[in-house]
Order: sequence, then structure tokens, then C-alpha cells
Amino acid sequence: MAVSYNALAQSLQARSNCFVPKDLCIKQRRSSSRSSSVVVFAASNDNNIALQAKVDKLLDGIKWDDKGLAVAIAQNVDTGAVLMQGFANREALSTTITSRKATFFSRSRSSLWTKGETSNNFINVLDVYLDCDRDSIIYLGTPDGPTCHTGAETCYYTSVFDQLNSDEAAGNKLASTTLYSLESIISKRKEESSAPQQGKPSWTRRLLTDDALLCSKIREEADELCRTLEDTEDASRTASEMADVLYHSMVLLSKRDVKVEDVLEVLRKRFSQSGIDEKQNRTK
Repeated sequence: MAVSYNALAQSLQARSNCFVPKDLCIKQRRSSSRSSSVVVFAASNDNNIALQAKVDKLLDGIKWDDKGLAVAIAQNVDTGAVLMQGFANREALSTTITSRKATFFSRSRSSLWTKGETSNNFINVLDVYLDCDRDSIIYLGTPDGPTCHTGAETCYYTSVFDQLNSDEAAGNKLASTTLYSLESIISKRKEESSAPQQGKPSWTRRLLTDDALLCSKIREEADELCRTLEDTEDASRTASEMADVLYHSMVLLSKRDVKVEDVLEVLRKRFSQSGIDEKQNRTK
């Protein structure tokens, strides 16, 4: 089986978190029918032959439309944000699996294209998901930079309800999950904190301008969260106290110019190792 290839696939054998085993023989050749490069799985042993069969079977099981395409959605593994939507054919999905870069099929150009091939804002794919009907695909990964050609974080930044309610508000915010909407609000308050105070300051602004107050509140809220366990309080109380811990902690992150996404990336990297080992290996 031959699949579309780009230079990034050359690092396959050196990467331990790749879909394709490191011992899979990868070699590059030029296609005789077109100028694009292709990568070939060399059947160096029975395991590689079995792997090729699995990939072929997976591709055969997808419900491609009458043009051989399926919807392909790129999603940020940390923020949950939908980054972009395109289409993939067998070759595009195979290329994504081997290169770990989100690759699509351009209907207008009738050719493959890898997101970031001109901007270097690649989407690094960590996993690929198929829906229950097996007719749409999610590339779950981390973006190297803005996904949209406009420079926006994602291609989805126009709210239909904002457009219906106010033209001025339309098109100026990203489709964010609850956690990232909160981060955005805190960030806005941080920008406002440098301006002269008019009227009574918001609680967030007070926290942003008073380190002692902020740290004392984090300790206080963390203690109250623990008390819900020690005193066997109602689960709703635990959720409420955890919300307080998250909010105040996120204010501290903002002060330190640390994104929630940075924290989630650290957590994700710890999934594959023992918590005890990870703690012992931390830099003192």
C-alpha cells in the first residue's frame, strides 16, 4: 500500500509515540504517475504485513461518499476547540496516520494538502477518531499556531446568535468551552487592571492586583474543598468548592502568564507514566 508522503514522515522511526511501530521500514520514492512523493510500507516481516492489512481494513470500513471523501474535523486535544473542517480521502487519512500531521483532500484543487505546509502552523495529530456511522473523522491533536488563514486560533469565531442580536458583536469571539471562556474573561480583566479604576473594582481585578489576597483565597478554597470530603458533604457542595478552586487558580495562572492549555499539556504527558515515577523525576 502506498500513501501520500511529506518530508515530516522521515521522523517516523525516531518517534516513540507514533501510530506506526518504529521498526516499520519506511522508504521514499517518486511516483511514476505524478510528481508527489509517496511512502511505502516495506513488508520486512510478518508484523508489517499484518499492520498493512489492518490499515487497509480500517480504510475499507469507512463510508466514503460517492466521491471517495469523508468529513474530517481537526480538534484541539487540550482545549476541545474545533479548529477546522475539511475533507479526507483514503490517501489523506493514510498520510495523517503515518506523518502525524493533519492532512486533507482539496476538492477545488483535487489534491492532498497538509495543514501548515505553507504557514508551518501544523496540526500535530495524537489520535484519530471515527464516528459511530464511520462516515466522519476527527483529527485530535495540538496546533503549532493559529489554524485559520485569518490568523484566528480556529476557523470558528462567528457566533450566529451574536449576528442575530447585534452586528457589532458578531465575528469577534472564538467558539470556546466553559473553561476557556472563563480564561478569556480573566484575561480581559487583566488587561483592564492597568487602566485607571472607575467605580468599585470587580473581584477578579482585586485578585489580580493583590497577590496576598489571591494566595490566601486559593488556600482557603482548597481547604474548603477538602472539608467536603472530610465532613461527607453533599456532592453538589464539592462541585461548588472545586469551581472556586479552579477560578482562583486560573487567576493566578493569568498573573503568571500561564495558559490552561499549558497545564493540560503537562497532564497529558503524564498519562503514560507512573505518578510516583513522574514526581521523582521532577526538576528540583
